[in-house]
Amino acid sequence: MERRRITPGFVEDALDCLRRRGLDPQPLLARAGIGTAGEPVSNLQYGKLWLAIADLIQDEFFDEAARPMRPGSFQLLCQAVLHAETLEHALRRALKFLAVVLDDPVGELRLREGQAEILLNDSGPPRRAFAYRTYWLILLGVMCWLIGRRIPLMQVDFACPAPENRRDYHQFFGAPVHFDRPVSRLTFAASYLSLPTIRNEKALAGFLRGAPANILLRYRHDQGLSARIRARLRALAPGDWPDFDTLAADLRLSPATLRRRLRREGQGYAAIRAEIRLMRAREFLRDTDLSVAEIAARLGYGEPSAFHRAFLKIAGTTPAAFRRDALSQPASTAGTAARL
Repeated sequence: MERRRITPGFVEDALDCLRRRGLDPQPLLARAGIGTAGEPVSNLQYGKLWLAIADLIQDEFFDEAARPMRPGSFQLLCQAVLHAETLEHALRRALKFLAVVLDDPVGELRLREGQAEILLNDSGPPRRAFAYRTYWLILLGVMCWLIGRRIPLMQVDFACPAPENRRDYHQFFGAPVHFDRPVSRLTFAASYLSLPTIRNEKALAGFLRGAPANILLRYRHDQGLSARIRARLRALAPGDWPDFDTLAADLRLSPATLRRRLRREGQGYAAIRAEIRLMRAREFLRDTDLSVAEIAARLGYGEPSAFHRAFLKIAGTTPAAFRRDALSQPASTAGTAARL
């Protein structure tokens, strides 16, 4: 399994449920192979710690909801959504399942102006940011796995004060994150809701064997034909990307076969290109001083206005607004690019 680094703040967040109960976390840390305090850990170590905590306190949700999420609930969640036809059907089933299991918070899907919003509502005061992060992590981990692709987020709001490790939250979600908002909300493009689910019982067995360490990866395209195409496109400037027929010939496939195999993985060539362009655009806007016109040229757009329209359609905001928002966020610490 691929490895990623988990920041120390999230480890401390996970251990809080033990300390509130007066339990010594050291035996569980040792069982997970976690030694020195304050050091990043791998997703495998964090996954082992998660399982050990769930087994000890009989709660897969770290004692952060109104009711415990009893061990086995995550597996039942996956089984409940496995045979849904589309992401929207799976998402609605998952929200209903989590509402029954957790009681509070309750997730709600809303569609508005081309955007899908998942709102988390509490009957009492707002919970810790870690509770909402855990909810998003479980939900997105399963949903992205079901459709075989990552869902780029537009914005994440928390109805609670910012935690001490707030920079970890900005890095984890890869989107603008705001605290002290009226409601906890996660937003992405509504077009993803119509994507088909592509997993079966055999795939679920493998997914569950790797959980929860695998959902800590925020889903990476690491298998299948679409992964090969992504790797090829990432190695080229957008202006050098092949058209569909040329790509098929390079892969020694007919265009019809390539289209059919991508559809089987829940993918499309145009969507893959748009996704990689969006990823690069966000990096340029956040990490460089290039003008919007220069970024548009580097991404292969003939006119800045075409880039502006495409970014607004996919990201839900303009390039200038995204840059302003990104620059207003706390600066990332060195070396966090490979972490969650």
